[in-house]
Amino acid sequence: MSVVAQQPQQDTEKRGDRGGSLGVARNLGLVIALIVLCVVGVITAGDRFASTDNMLTILRLAAVIGVVSIGMTFVITGGGIDLSVGAIVALSSIWATTTGTQAMADSVGWIAMVVSALIVGTACGLVNGVLIAYGKIVPFIATLAMLASARGLAEIIADRKTQIIRNQGFLDFFGAEPLGIPVIVIIFALVTAAGWFLLNRTTFGRRTFAVGGNPVAARLAGIKVQRHTVYLYALLGLTCGIAAVMLMSRTTTGSSTHGTLYELDAIAAVVIGGTLLSGGRGTVVGTLFGVLIFTTLTNVFTLNNLSTSAQAVAKGVIIVIAVLLQQRIAQRKT
Repeated sequence: MSVVAQQPQQDTEKRGDRGGSLGVARNLGLVIALIVLCVVGVITAGDRFASTDNMLTILRLAAVIGVVSIGMTFVITGGGIDLSVGAIVALSSIWATTTGTQAMADSVGWIAMVVSALIVGTACGLVNGVLIAYGKIVPFIATLAMLASARGLAEIIADRKTQIIRNQGFLDFFGAEPLGIPVIVIIFALVTAAGWFLLNRTTFGRRTFAVGGNPVAARLAGIKVQRHTVYLYALLGLTCGIAAVMLMSRTTTGSSTHGTLYELDAIAAVVIGGTLLSGGRGTVVGTLFGVLIFTTLTNVFTLNNLSTSAQAVAKGVIIVIAVLLQQRIAQRKT
């Protein structure tokens, strides 16, 4: 029994060491790509791009999708996928801004709105995890069903109307900029740091690598694969709830249209960062750079009045190149 249990652990450690040796080169490539984008931005947009206000704008835009992408990193590393994150963000924002929730916030404090969004997001993630782990439903199908259901429920609750946030305490807290740094950017930094620590320095992270790399071997090693899968999707749901709160503060609204196409942006950022779509290898630092690259790219296109269609084409090309590079690296290491 000890031999069976030790072998998957040793395999996981080898994968972790190998990922570490490639990590520096991969992250260096991402840094170079980000620098190139910044140089292009300065050349084409000048001071409009290089200004402090524009840098803060990029960070604000990156913060919301960045938090979702951190959660997505765990799910994809664990061998899963989630297409419902945008809809979960929308439902969380709607639930947290209903008349009843805001009335409660007026009585007990704006924290009620935050807790509401976090509970709804985590609950949706739990449903996804249970359907996938215990219901044996393919992640693509289960989360696609959640996408439709959560978005539809958000529309029903809000009657397809935008809900305005009236609680001034909520707006004041999340709209603050201590030391000139927006609160939502600080939240993004904290979530990124916590995600890095959880994935790289805890038993939970090691189990995530093991489950994504070889679920059968992980099960033989004593890891409760089904339960861990539920935890991964619940964690992603929690990050969607956090992102909903951040988006609510940025737009001062709750809307069933919030989070549109977030699933594509999050998956793209994770893949660009170096996390394998097949699972078993993931990097929070890479995801951070992936988010910044896509956000900076969008900003450069916007400042130069280029169409959203051109942006979509550029993102598509980048994703294809990233996946091809992943396949080349995987073939060399097998």
